[in-house]
Amino acid sequence: MTRTRAFASALLTAAALVGAGVAPASAQTSTAATSCYGGAKTLTYHYQSAAKEYGTYTTSSRCNDINLRLLTDGPQGIYLDACVVFVDHTTKCNNDDAYTTHGTEWGTIATDVKDGTHFVVRIHAYDIDAQNVTFQIAY
Repeated sequence: MTRTRAFASALLTAAALVGAGVAPASAQTSTAATSCYGGAKTLTYHYQSAAKEYGTYTTSSRCNDINLRLLTDGPQGIYLDACVVFVDHTTKCNNDDAYTTHGTEWGTIATDVKDGTHFVVRIHAYDIDAQNVTFQIAY
């Protein structure tokens, strides 16, 4: 009986939130992720020995972070190393001038970035298998 009351209470709370125009937290998280990744830019990296820069881009309220993922149909095990350079402040990568390695899952390159921040994404091949790699950035 207690479970039934708890369930009914949860349903009434959810209905009240929807009626007031407020989505439950789980729906808000899903919506935020959809709008952030929904605005992703698709780019292609062509292998070279030096790092390649993409941008300059400007952050918006669509995403809180700068994210990257690979879109590859090739063999498994292809990765790219990436970092963000906040061009109005430095010529070095964020995170103590360090790259992070990225695959086909969304990964964060920079976190808690203010809206209106100008940046470039610096990409380097993880290894020689990264010849022509399509990837996305969301910011």
